[in-house]
Amino acid sequence: MKKLFTLLVAVAISFGTLNADELVNAYKKEYTFLKAQKNELAKRLKKDKRAQDKDISKAKRKVAKLQNRYVKLSETLNSTHKKIGVAKETLQAKGSNKEIVSSVIIQAQASLFEYGVEFKVGNSVTQVESMNSAFIKSLELYKTLSSIQKEDGKFYLLDGTTARGQIIKVGNISAYGVSSKGSSALAPAGNGEYKVWNKPSDVDAKAFANDDERREINIFIYENLTKEVEYTKEKTFDDTLKGGGPIGYIILGLGVFGLLLLAIRVILLLRAGSNVKKISNVVVTKVKEGKGDEALDAINGFKGSAARVVKATLRNIDKDREHIEDIVMETIINENTSIDRFGNFVLVLAAVAPLLGLLGTVTGMIATFDIITTHGTGDPKLLSGGISEALVTTMFGLYVAIPLLLLGNLLSGWAQNIKDSMEHSALHIVNIFEKHNA
Repeated sequence: MKKLFTLLVAVAISFGTLNADELVNAYKKEYTFLKAQKNELAKRLKKDKRAQDKDISKAKRKVAKLQNRYVKLSETLNSTHKKIGVAKETLQAKGSNKEIVSSVIIQAQASLFEYGVEFKVGNSVTQVESMNSAFIKSLELYKTLSSIQKEDGKFYLLDGTTARGQIIKVGNISAYGVSSKGSSALAPAGNGEYKVWNKPSDVDAKAFANDDERREINIFIYENLTKEVEYTKEKTFDDTLKGGGPIGYIILGLGVFGLLLLAIRVILLLRAGSNVKKISNVVVTKVKEGKGDEALDAINGFKGSAARVVKATLRNIDKDREHIEDIVMETIINENTSIDRFGNFVLVLAAVAPLLGLLGTVTGMIATFDIITTHGTGDPKLLSGGISEALVTTMFGLYVAIPLLLLGNLLSGWAQNIKDSMEHSALHIVNIFEKHNA
């Protein structure tokens, strides 16, 4: 059994060895074929790669050319757009210039028509010709209006009568009239007519008539002749007073009353402080001479606050010092009523006056706004009343307050000096008496 198995194994091995050689040969042949195929494919790959690189290079050159062409076309397109934009702007400017020229021609026609000057405008005349004509006519009018012209005409005198003579126009802003009835600068009387100006200027009018040169002239300058000009009038104090209204009268009344009180206060202070030094010298002399009992009789003829203070001091001079000083201070305090009379009231008036002026300002502005609400702002004369009241009352208030405040404080200082001098004199007399009776 074992022999049989060994034999079979040997046969299998022999057959296996034979098949392995054939298989090796077959693989070698296949390997050789595959290697040849690989070499062929490698050659073909190199060839295809060279062809591909060549195609890619051609494609890149073509793309570069296309890019350059695209850039040029883009630049051309942008340039074309810019040219189109410039063309549109030029077209719009030409249209706008045409409208401007048409507007200028219409304005020139309307402006020159006011002076009776006309120029050709219409389909038969181009805009350039119309513009040239307008400039020529304007230049001629400018030369005419900027020169001195003399013509015969009439003008109204101050009494309303008519005078005929020579009218000398200084450009288009002023005129002078010369006639046998009178000569003067002229002002617009309305409807293109003249009237004599109410300020004397006959010498200037005759100088223009005779072509004489003058360094200074009285001239009335006007804007046009269609509206009459009112005569200039110097504003008087009565006009200013009326402009302040009722509050203005009240403020000035308080001012007059305050000045009256100041005058009375000055008289009272003069009386109160009169002869202070003289009284003091008389008393001191008597005391030094040992005649203190005669001092009171010596000043009996003197009157006023100072005399009363010194008399009260002499009546109590033999008492102790503290008692005498109390009597002096009490007497001076009693005299304060007459010395300070009307002083505080004057200062009150000085404080009230500007407040009344402010009240007038408020009422004046309220009146102005009422007029604006009713009549509008077309006529400034309607607004002048309220504005005048607003400003004049403030001015009156300051006019009254400043002098009253200044003089009131000065008189208060004067009153205080009188009190100090009375106290000093009384105490000086006491000191001298004590020294001589020590």
